[in-house]
Amino acid sequence: MSLTNQTRLLPWAGPEGKPCYLAGDGTGYLSRLADNMESAQLGLAGELVQEAQRVLDGRQWTPGELHLLTVQLTEALTNVHRIAVSRGARLPAPAYDDIGALDKPDDEDDDQDAVQPVQRG
Repeated sequence: MSLTNQTRLLPWAGPEGKPCYLAGDGTGYLSRLADNMESAQLGLAGELVQEAQRVLDGRQWTPGELHLLTVQLTEALTNVHRIAVSRGARLPAPAYDDIGALDKPDDEDDDQDAVQPVQRG
């Protein structure tokens, strides 16, 4: 698939919660808007993780605080998952043809580029 024919899962949902996709080469206004939104979502998720750690370390919370924290963490995790799926889908395909070749036992290894252990003495 060429870069111009690629679709991108956007970091927001459309009407009725359905995923939104953008077709293009990744250089237009909507692509930049999506990049900025992903950056903001990842930043907020990082801040929320720090807040969650602070709340949990304090060991003094109300059920309401834990409920709110759970709701916020779920939302942040949903956003981060969507970003990971979107970015993963845009990665180039592996250069090798047979993924099963990666699972060969060591005694069948005929790869000249294989990493050999180094002993230090």
